[in-house]
Amino acid sequence: MKLKMASIIPSDDSKACLLAAQYLAKGKVIAVPTDTIYGLACSANCREAIKTLYAIKGRDSAKPVAICVSSIADVRKWGEARHLSDNLLQQLLPGPVTIVLERTKLLDNPYLNPMTAKIGIRIPNCMFINSVTKTLDMPVALTSANSSNEPSSLSINEFNHLFFHLAAVFDGGVLHQGLDKNRSGSTVVDLSNIGYYNIIRKGISYENIVQTLHDNGLKSVS
Repeated sequence: MKLKMASIIPSDDSKACLLAAQYLAKGKVIAVPTDTIYGLACSANCREAIKTLYAIKGRDSAKPVAICVSSIADVRKWGEARHLSDNLLQQLLPGPVTIVLERTKLLDNPYLNPMTAKIGIRIPNCMFINSVTKTLDMPVALTSANSSNEPSSLSINEFNHLFFHLAAVFDGGVLHQGLDKNRSGSTVVDLSNIGYYNIIRKGISYENIVQTLHDNGLKSVS
């Protein structure tokens, strides 16, 4: 069967957010710009979409995928964050940080991170993807737009070999002027243990994020 080339849509198009949300609602996988790198996105509670996302990435299902939401209330809806203050969450989010928490029962897709009860949650500092998530009114599974073990992408041309596997590519131009230091993506921090944090991945704004955690009385597990 001949594969169809993904539609390429400027992310600043007036209808782009609505189109992206419609693709996600139909169980499609799309590419989107974020505040860090380009990502592959699908509806987090759609079983077939998650399976397709892993297949496109060539990703081991043991490697977790994060979700993207649009508000602090949504962080608490999908992750167990009762021990975290609104003040702390508002200092961290939106921004280049993925907060790892125990997932709530509402996030019930068995194909999403089947090897762990935890979930990484993001609110990117990016109007486009936040508007898409708000329009969809569901969490969006988000992972880097590249095949597994390849460098992260700062422009759509860097992952054009995946276009035939995607429903649409939303083009936000070259992110961060294409600076390689920003390919590290978000800083990933586990906040599931009361009073402690564990840095899983050092990414953009790592030092600022750690300082914020310390200022709020959290201690490193190491």
